[in-house]
Amino acid sequence: MTYSVKEIFLSVQGEGVHSGRPSVFLRFAGCNLWSGREKDRATAICKFCDTEFVGMDGLGGGQFLTAESLAQTVLSYWPEGHHFSSEDLPCETASTQPWVICTGGEPLLQLDVDLIAALHKVGFKIGVESNGTIKAPKGVDWLCISPKADAKLLQKTGDELKLVYPQPENKPEDYEHLDFKVFSLQPRDDSYLNSDKRGQNEKIAYEYCTANPRWRLSLQTHKYLGVR
Repeated sequence: MTYSVKEIFLSVQGEGVHSGRPSVFLRFAGCNLWSGREKDRATAICKFCDTEFVGMDGLGGGQFLTAESLAQTVLSYWPEGHHFSSEDLPCETASTQPWVICTGGEPLLQLDVDLIAALHKVGFKIGVESNGTIKAPKGVDWLCISPKADAKLLQKTGDELKLVYPQPENKPEDYEHLDFKVFSLQPRDDSYLNSDKRGQNEKIAYEYCTANPRWRLSLQTHKYLGVR
C-alpha cells in the first residue's frame, strides 16, 4: 500500500487529554466527509472542518511507497538524541516515549497494521484522531473518536470521545453510554464564518462542562499559541 501524506511536523498536542504533549503529527491527505474544498463545504457531511488536508504539498508531505519509509521519515522529525528503539520501550515511561498523532482528514482511510507495526518498531506510541466512520485496526495506543454531524458512527469504543460542540445533529448525552475512558467537549471553531463565533462557542461548551462534569473542556491551545 502507498500512503498519501499532506504534512508531517513536530508540535505539541493542542487539544484533548494529551494537550501539551510533544508529538510528531502525521497528517494524511483525504477525508470521507468533505472534499476539503471550500466550494463543497455547504454540501459536505462535515461542514465545520478547520484543517487543510488536500494534496501532498505540506512540510514533509508526499507519497510513500512503504510503511517503513514513512515510519523513518516520521522518526526524523523527533528531536535528535531522544530516539528509542523498540527494544527500549518496556523500560521507558509513557511520558518519555516518542508520540506520533495520526490525523487528517480521516487517517483510517490509510492507516493500516503494516504502518502501525513500522511506527512501533522505530519507537513511537501511536495516537489516532478519527471521525469514527471506519473501524480502527488493532495496535493503536490512544484512539480518539470525534463524531461528526450525520455520519454513521462505526467505531464505538476507544480511549477518548471528543465531541465538537455545539452540533445540531449530535448532543453529548447521545454518547455517554459508549465505552470510552474520557469524554471531551471541544468548542466548535466557526471563526471562518465570524471572528466572534469561537468565543461564543467556548462559553457554551464551558457552561455545559461545569453543569455536566463527566465532560472535560478541550480547548485548541495551539491556536492561541499561533502554532500548528
